[in-house]
Amino acid sequence: MLSPAGFRALHRPGEPLLLPNAWDLASARWLVEQGAEVVGTTSLGVAVAAGEEDGTGAALTPTIELARRLTSAGIAVTVDLESGFTEEPAAVAELAAELAALGVVGVNLEDSTADGRLVAPAAFAEKLAAVAAAAPRLYLNARTDAFWVDAFPPDSRAVAARTSETLERARRYHDAGASGVFVPGELDDRTIAALVDGIAAPLNVLAQPGRGIRELGRLGVARVSTGSLLFRAALAAVGTVLGEVRDGAVPGTTALPIPDYATAAALGRDIASPSPR
Repeated sequence: MLSPAGFRALHRPGEPLLLPNAWDLASARWLVEQGAEVVGTTSLGVAVAAGEEDGTGAALTPTIELARRLTSAGIAVTVDLESGFTEEPAAVAELAAELAALGVVGVNLEDSTADGRLVAPAAFAEKLAAVAAAAPRLYLNARTDAFWVDAFPPDSRAVAARTSETLERARRYHDAGASGVFVPGELDDRTIAALVDGIAAPLNVLAQPGRGIRELGRLGVARVSTGSLLFRAALAAVGTVLGEVRDGAVPGTTALPIPDYATAAALGRDIASPSPR
């Protein structure tokens, strides 16, 4: 299985790692079947699948359990920890060390709250420093949300303000021990280039509409995540196929091809067994 050092080496500016995000064992195994060497978890998918609200810190137990299941199945995984499930740096560090002991290759921490506010950068940097000290081998991805929250008005001046805020926070977070910086949101080419130039760490962005991995690579991006996209797409596919059944169409003829029963059932075999091929 991929090591934390191997995962770190996959972050090459200009040759982005495409990181798909899973929400359970079956989705992670399916992504591995599609060629993913490593998967991330999506906090939205994990929380909603457990009947909890994303970003509120309520999904700690299912997050740890999923990490345990994936590593036991031999799947390299980086875990979305929301904002750490606590405001206590020592407790976040303890959680990161527990995940590292399971074989997790990385973690992701975000600097915003469930109600859309950016937290004080100094306080978030304390969490990062604690995690970096407790689990130094983990790839520590610091997500900064100036382009994600609604704290800025939607005009050109806001883009400059968001960029400036992001660069300042990224500097603090890198100094605190972050391995990489994740800036979610829909970003134009000029903004991405400014972030790449101004951040002294590999830049992670979400998949961007209308631009593939190669285009983002030319801008200097090192990692492209799908975030909650695949989970939300799975919900859409359920609705599409249900509509086909309702209308009498052959399921899968208008949607993406559907795996047969045996293929899907194999994804749930004993987690100690090799992933099906």
